[in-house]
Amino acid sequence: MRFELMNMRRLALMLGVCGGLLCVAPATAQNFPEKNITLLHAYSPGSSSAVLLRSLADAASKTLGKKIIVEDRPGAGGALAPSVVHNTGKPDGYLLTQMPQPILRIPHIQKTEFDVINDFTWIIRVVDYTYALIVRNESPYRNINDFIKDAKANQGKLTYASSGVGVTMHMTMEELSQRAGIKLVHVPIRVSGDMLNALIGGHIDVSASSVHWAPLVDGGKIRVLGIFGANRLKRWPNIPTAKEQGFDVNASSSYGIGGPKGMDPKVVKTLHDAFRKGLDDPEVLKTLERYDLVLSYLNTEDYARWAREQYAAEKGVVEKFGLKQ
Repeated sequence: MRFELMNMRRLALMLGVCGGLLCVAPATAQNFPEKNITLLHAYSPGSSSAVLLRSLADAASKTLGKKIIVEDRPGAGGALAPSVVHNTGKPDGYLLTQMPQPILRIPHIQKTEFDVINDFTWIIRVVDYTYALIVRNESPYRNINDFIKDAKANQGKLTYASSGVGVTMHMTMEELSQRAGIKLVHVPIRVSGDMLNALIGGHIDVSASSVHWAPLVDGGKIRVLGIFGANRLKRWPNIPTAKEQGFDVNASSSYGIGGPKGMDPKVVKTLHDAFRKGLDDPEVLKTLERYDLVLSYLNTEDYARWAREQYAAEKGVVEKFGLKQ
């Protein structure tokens, strides 16, 4: 009899605990956020994505009622920040990461500690980068054809910089090289400021990167040889695209915001809605224009679907250029 009473008490206690948990989970999601949120930026300070994400975080914070604090975690071609979230983040919505497109390519190149599709919650896609090929102002190259002509005469000697192995600009320059029949030396430089210093200092011949150096162009330090995009830029309407110069190379790379797998759908929706509203904020729109970023919003469901499709497509890109390590 005593044994039965003890078991009944244990059962009641367990039911009480479970009931409490059932009550706590929805309440946590309903009250989210109850503290500040950290968003990891995957590239170097001062880059266009650094400025845009901080602007977007400030705008979304107005809706959430709590601050979104952006921290720079550059490294591994954009994979370090997602790795940190995968390894240390709880699916509570308080640690998020920029999800740069190259992380869908990197697992095809080398082993990663995460399953890029299944180990993250893909919350919202926000923008596409705009890319260009640039040189220091003292360079003899005036356009892409000038550079290609010199590269053909000096096979395997001219250098170009990108932010890392497997990033979009690395792939784009490999495609340009293949189409033009040239061989170049790739110099990965992770930090944007270091890349620009190397270019202006004459340590590399050209740099392929997103448009974050516009003030240096306006200040006469850098010259743009061509735009790796479908259209010319409003900022510099006289600079032709690579395609207009005879090279059908169009770089496209998106990024968005994600978190660890297993996030509560209600928390995901709260975050998505805040960021989506933030994209309409006047300061965010000014930042988009300043860095020639293209709005490419996708909601949570469409973003996850896009990631799966892009992951499959990136495998073909890696195989095409023989990048698997």
